[in-house]
Amino acid sequence: MMIGERAGVSDPGRKRRRNEDSFVVEPPLFVVADGMGGAQAGEVASRLAAATFREYHEADELAPEERVIAIVQEANRRIYDRASEDRSASGMGTTVTAALVAGGRITIGHVGDSRAYRIRGESLEQLTDDHSLVADLVRGGRLSPEEADLHPQRSVITRALGTDPEVDVDALTVGAEPGDVFLLCSDGLTSMVGDDEILRIVAAAPTLDDAAAQLVKAANRSGGEDNITVVLFRVDGGAVDETAVMETDGTGDTDELEDTLSGLAALPEAPEREREDWGPAPEPAEETRVVPPVVSVPKPRHAPRRNRRLFVVLASLGFVVLILLVAFWGLANAHFVGAEDDGHVAVYQGLPYDLGSGVSLYRVRYVSTLQAAQLSPEEREALFDHDLMSFGSARDRIAPYEDEAGP
Repeated sequence: MMIGERAGVSDPGRKRRRNEDSFVVEPPLFVVADGMGGAQAGEVASRLAAATFREYHEADELAPEERVIAIVQEANRRIYDRASEDRSASGMGTTVTAALVAGGRITIGHVGDSRAYRIRGESLEQLTDDHSLVADLVRGGRLSPEEADLHPQRSVITRALGTDPEVDVDALTVGAEPGDVFLLCSDGLTSMVGDDEILRIVAAAPTLDDAAAQLVKAANRSGGEDNITVVLFRVDGGAVDETAVMETDGTGDTDELEDTLSGLAALPEAPEREREDWGPAPEPAEETRVVPPVVSVPKPRHAPRRNRRLFVVLASLGFVVLILLVAFWGLANAHFVGAEDDGHVAVYQGLPYDLGSGVSLYRVRYVSTLQAAQLSPEEREALFDHDLMSFGSARDRIAPYEDEAGP
């Protein structure tokens, strides 16, 4: 069984100035890495991971799963050492999802929330489990998948390369059939485009080059809130094609971005108001007389009903004001523990809800040196329960973990 068509593309998206993702399309290895960290540290971390897969050959004679794990651990060592030696790179890390094609089977190595999928026929199967805060909460039954999509800390990963001297690597091997397409991608795609849409785009595209370009376009059209990286390869029995690698600037073609406000259906015409009961029609006038009509204005009816309506309106307004006051109190006095996108544990002021379109009911008040990846799953579950408390209580909850982790 051979590797046939393949493609790779990385795009900064529409909200980020830099692209901190890296990828490798060098059969039999395929890799996606999504960097994190301040300044340009995330870009450094992901490139170190990609370079390790290209350069490290000491594990070539190992069995496929052992080989992938050894390369990921070597990448972790290089990133951790660089972060320890370079103050500007302190705290950097990266996800990694890699695929090794060997013996007609696909071996996946995985750390973080970048994903691997297998597309077979009309089905798309996610092969990896996200190492993220919301994924832990969903697996533990604390959140539904729908709630996870709107969770304030949905971007916080719990495992990454470079944050600790050692890293746990998930490894699995799956079968492959001729025609199977494998997709590796960063969360810049999966946070913007649903599984059904991913499957539809890949199935409809004439080539994997087109599929990769269309996936990036769909993520950007949905907001492009993060860097987007897509690697695709097909397994078949034919000859191996030349590697296809594309680069884009994330701006897209203006003509290709549909105006989501166009094509609105015309508003229906307002129905005519029913004629009020003006009493019996006047007797027809005699032919020889012109009598101007006498209009009798009826007295207002149903005054009690109108008063009831006024009362309902005032009560509704009062309820809205009460809700706003409660929300204002929450924003001013309530705090909860969460984590920033780069993984640092933080204390937030407000309520743990996102309203969509970048609107949140909270703001960061304190960022710790402690990272979520340094905590065990049980510690994360206890710390990130989003109970509302005072700022002092929130700091007290974090302090023991900070003392244990050290500077």
